Amino acid sequence: MTEKSKTKYYLVDASKKPLGRFATKVAFLLRGKNSPAYRPNVLPNIIVIVINAKGTYLSGNKNSSKQYFKYSGYHGGIKTTTFSTLQKDNPVAIVRHAVRGMLPDNRMRDKLMKNLKIYPDSNHPYINEKNLIVEE
Repeated sequence: MTEKSKTKYYLVDASKKPLGRFATKVAFLLRGKNSPAYRPNVLPNIIVIVINAKGTYLSGNKNSSKQYFKYSGYHGGIKTTTFSTLQKDNPVAIVRHAVRGMLPDNRMRDKLMKNLKIYPDSNHPYINEKNLIVEE
């Protein structure tokens, strides 16, 4: 284990995919569970790049009924936004929130979230990476 392994870059396209199913796939890749050398206590050397985050959707009537909450810490300081308004304003936050909820609630979650790069469209700075693996 003294040799440093190369960083793997996984490119995942989020366009026209349901948010929950997509988030489970990204969380699976972030944790390194697709590797035969998976160990739950070791941080994998993997970076997951999500492109076209504004292309995710929710099934049914959840576009208008699903709400996201932010609390400022003060009385009456809770703010709610629906999925459709947040999709227009900040689609990266929707994917980040969904993937964060799929990861285990321990000290490794924040470290794993640093290895998640989300972009609202198809432009990203990792185009020339040699270890780029495109996931379906």
